[in-house]
Amino acid sequence: MPFVPHTEDDIAAMLQSIGAKSIEDLFDEIPVALQSEGLTQVPEGLSEMAVTRLMQERAEQDGRYLNFIGAGAYEHHIPAAVWQLVSRGEFYSAYTPYQAEASQGTLQIIYEYQSMITALTGLEVSNASLYDGATALGEAILMAVRAHKKARRVLVPRTVHPIYRKVAQVMVQNQNIELVEVDYDRASGIVDPASLPAGEYAALVIPQPNFFGRLEEVDALTDWAHANGALAVAVVNPLSLALLKPPGEWGAQGADIAVGEGQPLGCPLSSGGPYYGFMTAKMALVRQMPGRIVGKTVDLEGKPGFALTLQAREQHIRRSKATSNICTNQGLLVTASVMHMSLLGPQGLYNVAASCHANTGELLKAVAAAGAKPAFAGPVFHEAVIRLAKPAADVLAALRQQKIVGGYDLSRDYPELGNALLVCATETRTAEDIALYAKALAAAL
Repeated sequence: MPFVPHTEDDIAAMLQSIGAKSIEDLFDEIPVALQSEGLTQVPEGLSEMAVTRLMQERAEQDGRYLNFIGAGAYEHHIPAAVWQLVSRGEFYSAYTPYQAEASQGTLQIIYEYQSMITALTGLEVSNASLYDGATALGEAILMAVRAHKKARRVLVPRTVHPIYRKVAQVMVQNQNIELVEVDYDRASGIVDPASLPAGEYAALVIPQPNFFGRLEEVDALTDWAHANGALAVAVVNPLSLALLKPPGEWGAQGADIAVGEGQPLGCPLSSGGPYYGFMTAKMALVRQMPGRIVGKTVDLEGKPGFALTLQAREQHIRRSKATSNICTNQGLLVTASVMHMSLLGPQGLYNVAASCHANTGELLKAVAAAGAKPAFAGPVFHEAVIRLAKPAADVLAALRQQKIVGGYDLSRDYPELGNALLVCATETRTAEDIALYAKALAAAL
């Protein structure tokens, strides 16, 4: 709540009603040795006006930066109506729909979300969301291994987001699952299907676009996975699917599972979260899908209604036979995505994706004139890798002095690329922004 409504008289009346002398009496069961002696470094309370001014001053210290970094979290315009609606009390305070019959509004929103995500990905079933894109990949790998039943090795290209790979490794390393790294072609920045190693694998992970912004040969990779008895797991940017072929249409049979980060669909950057991960799959795999699924039905009177389906509330007590029971984050951010996609519609999403693609192209032209060249040949979406004549860290430091967030330094995750920078330009960047970036980059070089 934006303010505390209880006065000292209110608090005294409540304490008298329950027979307590002070608030401290409510915690008398805590041993004295464990009680804090107070927050000695915290100053005395301020008035509302003073607190407001202090917070404004601290926010102004950060300044406003021009953003040219993506790397998995993207600055998009979010219509004002999205969070005005999502912040309503019935959405903002809603929790997991344990008592489904009393949560029809929440369940309907989740159902609409599932319908929209399956339409974007071209697959048949969606869950109610996961924690973020990285853990969604980890869950997809676990799901693929359960479905395959034999192999416990999964091919993961280095063109998958490095943080996604690290999170997935942490999630599966104690479950006797091996993630086999697949390298990329240095000239193109994508995986060569002919380079995939022979053997029995539960799945092949296919990013589109990949971490470099490059478009992988998804049809060939998907067909290779199926020809070798493996599932195809797509890791996709949902906004890109307004332009690109959906995973459900990759190759002859389509990808089996698709996951990704939902942040581009109405969620602000917000210093790194909270975000949410989406997951869709073929209907044949629905029993292996983690999290909640909402279905639409009719009651005895023929009226439409919504219900949690295919999974008992207490399914997670089945220990090793259970799928992950992820359900507490689905409400707020998924609701924002439903509002966002509803307001933009298919044409609006297409326009945003097309604008991002066009701006990235203009950015590459501008930085080339400033002395930075693309690292890879071929089409990109949203972002691209550029090579610099100086260490990326030095260039980024110089750009920060000009109030510009210049990109993502690839030297730690991909040292073989040398002085390389991952840059991004979404629909929020103007021609003036791009020209200013190119000018500052030229000076930094």
